[in-house]
Amino acid sequence: MLPQRTLQSTTQAIGVGLHSGERVEITLRPAPVNTGIVFRRVDIAGAEDIPVRANKVSDTRMASTISSSNAKVQTIEHLMSAAAGLGIDNMMVDITAEEVPILDGSAAAFVFLLQSAGIAKQDAPRRFVRVTQPIEVRTGNGKHLKWARLDPLHGYTLKFEIDFDHPAVDGTGQAVTFDYGSGRYARDVARARTFGFTKDVEMLRNNGLALGGGLDNAIVMDDDKILNLEGLRYDDEFVLHKILDAMGDLYVLGSPLLAAYSAFRSGHAMNNDLLRALLDAPQSWEYVTFDNAADAPAGFAELPKAW
Repeated sequence: MLPQRTLQSTTQAIGVGLHSGERVEITLRPAPVNTGIVFRRVDIAGAEDIPVRANKVSDTRMASTISSSNAKVQTIEHLMSAAAGLGIDNMMVDITAEEVPILDGSAAAFVFLLQSAGIAKQDAPRRFVRVTQPIEVRTGNGKHLKWARLDPLHGYTLKFEIDFDHPAVDGTGQAVTFDYGSGRYARDVARARTFGFTKDVEMLRNNGLALGGGLDNAIVMDDDKILNLEGLRYDDEFVLHKILDAMGDLYVLGSPLLAAYSAFRSGHAMNNDLLRALLDAPQSWEYVTFDNAADAPAGFAELPKAW
């Protein structure tokens, strides 16, 4: 059997929210089988738990936000990406404010936290969503074209292409494909940081966003260059961060995917639209488990590698 996974122990981090700038504590706890990933606003008396599901996504402006009737949690995508990359099925996330801490702007710190807590196999099969027919969403034309797509695949790959008219971005890799079955998420994707432009900072802050952003948790660019003294972590860090975000956005499905994801200039909103389109077409997917781990796609049965 290919089993579900949770944490072996509890782990905690303290940081600030990228958009709110507020101090926040986050505690990651083991959870029983079939729990999924559930957020709890422990700073709000009587707040409803928020299970991570596609239909719980309530806002996709600049980040992915999930909500219940009386609570919400913003910017979940980097933590969700780490959980997807390490194959964590069940986890409770206690949080003391509205936004997940940005930490260094990537998923690397969350990977470190999860691996430090340890990953435990559980006595129940992992339940995958296997895509059986293509699903696509798109918008715009010409230079405004954006699209995202899922195709059937016995495995999980992500292909992303960006198109920014900026010399610092255009001089790096514009397209990348990542195969989850390689087991190299922590090494090849997790350290890619979020990025932004100084020309947008004033507008964002006037709208109550990016209040916690800076050179220590984002790649920042002026009109022609990167301002971070250390430069890039990967030659194609910009597009790799889009892969990182997509993995987090797609993991709000509540189950790991078996599919080939491809996208051009997609973002949080379109990724969620893609999941909703998939769920609205029940003939295009099915739940599957693997009684024999050897029948699963290559790389899915092994526990994830450390750094």
